[in-house]
Amino acid sequence: MDNEGIWSRGGSNVEELPDPFAPATPLPGVGDNAYPVEQKPKRRRRWPLFLYAFAFLFFVTLIWLIVTAPLSRALEPLDDPAILLVSQEGQPIARRGAVKEAPVDVTKLNKVTPAAFVAIEDRRFYSHWGIDPRGIGRAMVANMQAGGVRQGGSTITQQLAKTSFLSSDRSMKRKAQEVIIAFWLEAWLSKDEILSRYLSSVYFGDGVYGLRAASKHYFGREPEDLSLAQSAMLAGVVQAPSRLAPTNNLKLAQARSKLVLNAMVDTGAVTRVRANAATPARPIYRSSKIPTGTYFADWVSPEARDAYEADFGEVRVQTTLDADLQRLAVRAVSQAAAKDMQVALVAMRPDGRVVAMVGGKSYSESPFNRATQARRQPGSAFKLFVYLAALRAGYTPDSIVEDRPITIDGWTPANSDGVYRGPITMREAFARSSNAATVRLSESVGRANVMRAARELGITTPLPNSPSVALGTAGVSLLELTSAYAAVASGRYPIRARGLPEKADDGRFAGMLQGGGRMDSRRDWAPMLDLLYAAANDGTGRRAALAVPTFGKTGTTQGNRDALFVGFAGNLVVGVWVGRDDDKPLGRKVSGGTVPAQIWRNFMVSALSVDGRAGPQLPAEFKVPERIQPKREQESPLPAEWSKSAEPLRQVIRAIEKLLE
Repeated sequence: MDNEGIWSRGGSNVEELPDPFAPATPLPGVGDNAYPVEQKPKRRRRWPLFLYAFAFLFFVTLIWLIVTAPLSRALEPLDDPAILLVSQEGQPIARRGAVKEAPVDVTKLNKVTPAAFVAIEDRRFYSHWGIDPRGIGRAMVANMQAGGVRQGGSTITQQLAKTSFLSSDRSMKRKAQEVIIAFWLEAWLSKDEILSRYLSSVYFGDGVYGLRAASKHYFGREPEDLSLAQSAMLAGVVQAPSRLAPTNNLKLAQARSKLVLNAMVDTGAVTRVRANAATPARPIYRSSKIPTGTYFADWVSPEARDAYEADFGEVRVQTTLDADLQRLAVRAVSQAAAKDMQVALVAMRPDGRVVAMVGGKSYSESPFNRATQARRQPGSAFKLFVYLAALRAGYTPDSIVEDRPITIDGWTPANSDGVYRGPITMREAFARSSNAATVRLSESVGRANVMRAARELGITTPLPNSPSVALGTAGVSLLELTSAYAAVASGRYPIRARGLPEKADDGRFAGMLQGGGRMDSRRDWAPMLDLLYAAANDGTGRRAALAVPTFGKTGTTQGNRDALFVGFAGNLVVGVWVGRDDDKPLGRKVSGGTVPAQIWRNFMVSALSVDGRAGPQLPAEFKVPERIQPKREQESPLPAEWSKSAEPLRQVIRAIEKLLE
């Protein structure tokens, strides 16, 4: 021990002792060439991570369901329920949206009715716990044998989860959510409650949701009174509602119902004898089919949905449409000499209630509404705002304006007839629709004031700050332009076109909410009526003149691409547009004073005979000008070339005429 140094232990050199920190495995090789072998770390098992993730997802989904997904969702009305639009007289106009009636209770149904759905959709419904592994396997085998998807493995509970809480996306995420929700439904609801919710919300085609709505729609009876054959047919529809709806393909629906009856025999719900004795069901025949869309219905539907709360069945919505005036409007458009051109017409009351609307020649061929959706140049019909701004600036209908060529920033507007009349009254300039005089007037009063007048009367589309804005080069809708003319007819502004009757409370506060005001009867209103009367009776719009006081203005755009006439008489304000969808010229013979003015007059002659000639009270400052009709001398019906031998007969005729006088 005494001979041991610091470099020895137990008589052995420390360098030759084994390394206490070396791995337990022996080192390969000998001597200095020995080297350690690198050990691979042990692989950690990852399946616990997936288990934890699934448990976390399940827990989060469960909390989300408890907080945000009420169990009664399947029993609630649709968010976008069916609405039945009716005219102001109560005549159906159009039906929009899907129908869902009140929920059903399976305990109160005929026993064969829920049994039919269980037999064909989920025959192990009363024994599984939300998902059916055996059913999934059976569906996979059947689909492999058929070479495509022929059966689904989803249970009724899963289908309820999908239709009530999830989207229709086909993804693993959605499927996982569906399974979790199915477990949740099974934990909180009884089997009868799940089946009741499923039958109350499943889609049956033809825009019908729920068993109650389907039984009424297809068979005209309550679901509690369905027969075996009717139950089998409805149960067969849910697999592919659009394809199997009996109103679309009766033979296919009846063939599918036979499969349902066979499935009911297999499950013991009915006997073979009873299944064979069931006469194939047939849906009821509906003699009159209400259209789903019209130009007016498309326009008013969003407003109608916002005005009424969701409810079961159809929500009946009364509109402002007048059925008689609508028929006259359709007739006037269909009989128009427009050939390959499109026509739009909108008629409203001076307070904005739309009573007729035609957005084109044929809704079935083109549902695009040219009265509300198209933004076309109004042409000279826009001059209303130029002359209104001038009246506000102190001009009068008798004020003199220069009808001479004018050039602004290199642009020279030309009169349509090529004639410049020099100094003329503002009345004549408006009636003749002088472009040069109008641009001079616009520049004199200021474009800002012209655009301000347009905005105050309800024009919302962008207006360029250019000299040509005075001639209507900015696109506007026919509905908006007609509403602006309604403001002149009523003497207040702006007028908002509407398709629903105004509620009492809305009418009381409408003026406060939308602003605006009344036209000054002496400065604005009466002079503007004077100008519109001159244009419609003595100017470019004289083809539209009626036997009653007629007010209006023509409009023709550059290149004759758009032609309009907007005016009012009696209690109607009507706008007519004629043009082409491809924006091609209409030809030199078509202008605002020809085809549109004739359509306007044809509609108004019939409309006033139905609607009456009474209109809103005009300002006392406006007097309808007296129109002196030349007296025609009465002429003999006998031709002048008759010989003198007929003179005695002519004397007899003159004597009779004197007696009649």
